[in-house]
Amino acid sequence: MEKTRYKAIIQYDGTHFSGFQIQPDERTIQGDIEKALKMMSKGHVIKIQGSGRTDAGVHALGQVIHFDYPTTIPPENMKRALNSLTTDEIGFFEVEIVPDTFHARYQTSGKKYEYRVDTGKVADPFKRQYTLHHPYPIHLDLLEHALAQVVGKHDFSGFCASRSGKEDKVRTVYEASVRQDEAHGELIFTFAGDGFLYNMVRILVGTLLQIANGRRDINDIQRIIASEDRNQAGPTASPKGLYLMEVYYQKMQEKTEK
Repeated sequence: MEKTRYKAIIQYDGTHFSGFQIQPDERTIQGDIEKALKMMSKGHVIKIQGSGRTDAGVHALGQVIHFDYPTTIPPENMKRALNSLTTDEIGFFEVEIVPDTFHARYQTSGKKYEYRVDTGKVADPFKRQYTLHHPYPIHLDLLEHALAQVVGKHDFSGFCASRSGKEDKVRTVYEASVRQDEAHGELIFTFAGDGFLYNMVRILVGTLLQIANGRRDINDIQRIIASEDRNQAGPTASPKGLYLMEVYYQKMQEKTEK
């Protein structure tokens, strides 16, 4: 049977999901979307492939998926149907028909993440599922100095959870920056690179926040990278502050040249 491949850019609030990837007896992003596709296609089992997995509680503003559908439906109709058959926690923002050579995961050339921190003295109850509350002093000069050490091609073993199955832990980070949103009382980290190891961004943030309030040496990032030892780094920051912002399908150098 000839099938039509669709690519979609989706957003989701990961609060009440056990992550992106399907799991037995757990509610997941993949599971909800595949249920919707099964309803649409009158019982066909249609598997989706994401650009990568996100953990329980992690959010996305630019996750990319693809799937093969048994018939051809205009992309706008496909988008409308999927938005009507999934809860408001998932939104399909762009849907297009792509060649069957396109692969959401294997053709990625990079990703961008943000991590949001609530710096108020009292935790904002309306942000409790979307930011990490960190009511401690932040020295931006220390933070910016430390972030500069993240940029470049390094072995990030020291910032990788032990359960990562990837042997090659060398990654290139093109951007590691922070901005202070004083109007909303937030600190917003941005990381962009050719790939990220399991929990890498969350461990970086946990370590960087300790540097920002003087609990670690200003050059600790460099030292941890050199050590290749996870035990030298700080805690893994909560998943709820992490957002997958964008997935790249061309070289990131080309993106920055445009």
